[in-house]
Amino acid sequence: MSEARAAIAGGSRVVVKVGSSSLTTADDGLDVARLDALVDAVAGRVGRDSQVVLVSSGAIGAGLAPLSLATRPRDLATQQAAASVGQLTLAHAYAASFGRYDLAVGQVLLTSNDVVHRAHYRNAERTLTRLLALDAVPVVNENDTVATEEIRFGDNDRLAALVAHLVQADGLILLSDVPALYDGDPRAGGTRKIAEVAGESDLDGLTVGMSSSGLGTGGMMSKVAAARTAASSGIPVLVAAASDARRALADADVGTAFHAADKRLSARRFWLGYAAGPEGRLQLDEGAVAAVVGKRRSLLAAGIVGVDGDFSAGDVVDLVDPAQQVVARGVVAYDVTELPEMIGRSTHELPDEYRREVVHADDLVPIGRH
Repeated sequence: MSEARAAIAGGSRVVVKVGSSSLTTADDGLDVARLDALVDAVAGRVGRDSQVVLVSSGAIGAGLAPLSLATRPRDLATQQAAASVGQLTLAHAYAASFGRYDLAVGQVLLTSNDVVHRAHYRNAERTLTRLLALDAVPVVNENDTVATEEIRFGDNDRLAALVAHLVQADGLILLSDVPALYDGDPRAGGTRKIAEVAGESDLDGLTVGMSSSGLGTGGMMSKVAAARTAASSGIPVLVAAASDARRALADADVGTAFHAADKRLSARRFWLGYAAGPEGRLQLDEGAVAAVVGKRRSLLAAGIVGVDGDFSAGDVVDLVDPAQQVVARGVVAYDVTELPEMIGRSTHELPDEYRREVVHADDLVPIGRH
């Protein structure tokens, strides 16, 4: 067993995400038998003195049948209406199913605003941590009834990665209708299962297929992105089929394991790198990219070649390389109106009040070139 699988199997706190296609059908809505099977697996893990946070999709899918909707709606208003109906059904089903094991359930609905803003991020962290301390099982979902296109997570895989770091989980398990990661679309045949992802090189040239159910918004691509986010921050990840939930939560001997980076990011640095919403972009030359990414140095005005956006000192901005790829994210020390006269100039050429770093190394997180 790999170190990643051992950490997930033996961890005292794990986050489990399940997709819509694993819980609902277009014809009948919520499939209670599938939900009960998932709860059986989660309760089994809790019974071994582990804490579990469940990130569950399915609210919109659960609302389709009651509203006589044949397929998942495309417009936001109907999605919100379906979610408002389905969320009640889903919450009641989870409460009843976990009740078979005398386990309390706490529902936590989030929008991306709740993690983009630092104060909201801390509030969500406190709520989840307290629920776990009270021996409840938090069930987290995106708040589809109020989320707009601008503030949506897009899929619950990303939300699960953020929650895993938020609660300092020992592992993240992403469950769907696909049993593992393959080097192509498994429906096409002739593909190879990838059992272990030890680093970025294992994903080179990878193409992955989407869920075939039509009920969810994610797919394998979103799971790979979420797994990379969590793994790069120090959390091992397992991608597996929901039908293998019991094995995934017991021995983690199924699916694909993503190995974690050696060092876990602090809560602040994780928020900065993966949760905060950037207000602008600073364009760097190659020398600045090498200093910021390779040597973990502060960003100076001399290494900046361009500025985009509308930001103030203290806002989060993306740092991009000459190819316009984001290589880091950080807290900028100047307003956007101050930078044009500074960029490309050495520190000794600047007035005294502008001789500090544009982005200090302590407020900067390299996030790699993708």
